[in-house]
Amino acid sequence: MSDLRKIIHIDMDAFYASVEQRDFPELRGKAIAVGGGEKRGVTTTASYEARKFGVRSAMPGWQAIKLCPELIFVKPRFEVYREVSRQIRSIFFEYTDLVEPMALDEAYLDVTVNKKNMAIATDIAKEIRQKIS
Repeated sequence: MSDLRKIIHIDMDAFYASVEQRDFPELRGKAIAVGGGEKRGVTTTASYEARKFGVRSAMPGWQAIKLCPELIFVKPRFEVYREVSRQIRSIFFEYTDLVEPMALDEAYLDVTVNKKNMAIATDIAKEIRQKIS
């Protein structure tokens, strides 16, 4: 067996915003930011629609609104994000027990030897992505 390891890095970009758009269809296709839009508020993430205007994570809410006046701020629902993260991690464990979570929306998977006996890590990553979508 080769010493070469097969590691997949999964980072679910715009995770919180995507969960909000999934749960609230009226937010789909709109520029949203999860976090606070008030003077001292900060964005935790922004939807792809908001990112087109330059809205980013950790940006002050006032600055985000300045960049995107139609931005909709959504209060975080961390308990929901934790549950969705748990569901997604259960998919990871279908492939390997060697899962190293980095955050709710990020993990490393060692698929060198995997439960599906798949030889190509890229194929595993594509299959996982399909299941998550």
